[in-house]
Amino acid sequence: MKIMVIGGSGRIGKLVVTQLRQQGHTVVAAARHAQDGPDTAFFDLHESPREMAARLAGQDAVYFVAGSRGKDLLQTDLNGAVNVMRASEMAGVHRFIQLSSAFALQPERWSEGYLANLTDYNIAKYFADDWLIHRTQLDYTILQPGVLTETPATGKVTFKVTAPGENALADVATVLAGLISRPATIGKVIMMGSGDVPIAQALAAVK
Repeated sequence: MKIMVIGGSGRIGKLVVTQLRQQGHTVVAAARHAQDGPDTAFFDLHESPREMAARLAGQDAVYFVAGSRGKDLLQTDLNGAVNVMRASEMAGVHRFIQLSSAFALQPERWSEGYLANLTDYNIAKYFADDWLIHRTQLDYTILQPGVLTETPATGKVTFKVTAPGENALADVATVLAGLISRPATIGKVIMMGSGDVPIAQALAAVK
């Protein structure tokens, strides 16, 4: 498949790009600060959907894993995400995989644990996820992990999350990369936490 990873120069994006290429996909790492090269592309989330659509032409799938890390929540994490969705539909790209955050669609949980310090971030993620589900016709999957950590990968997860937790960056990237070959995950919101189920097994169990 031809896949564009929006946010391909970030911590998660780089890992996802590498894994997708190892699977044999043709992957473009797209970011505002992308380096020139045949497998990278400039992509500005402040552009209009029509401008974005021209950059997405010819792709089979889009990953949205970009994030401002709290510095540009409205323009990047919310409006940027929505505009990429709109652009994907304009460009005829149907498969859309979005990185979100645990409990983003459950405001009643936002006072728990570390979530209490991320209200503005959660609001941005809530509306981006909600738009993708209810305002598009895209074949979406939304992954909602816990806090991203630099700890070593475990290769194991749970998709039965009951409380805010954390996940190694590499584990999140592995789950994201695995979604593209799992059509059963289309139309699903998958919350991810630390667990004891091998990632491939957990993905295979999604129905």
